[in-house]
Amino acid sequence: MIFWIVAGILITGIVLALSLVTTSKAYDFQHRIDPPPPPSRQIEEERPDQ
Repeated sequence: MIFWIVAGILITGIVLALSLVTTSKAYDFQHRIDPPPPPSRQIEEERPDQ
C-alpha cells in the first residue's frame, strides 16, 4: 500500500516538474509574425470586385 502512495507521489512530482520546464521554455520562445503587405496590395485584397 505504501509503495503505491510513494509511486503516485513520484509520478505526480515528475509530471509537475516536466510541465514547469515546458511552460518555462514556451515563455522564452521568441514569436515572430510576417510583416504586413504594402498598402496598395492590401487595398486590392480588401476590394476584389473592383
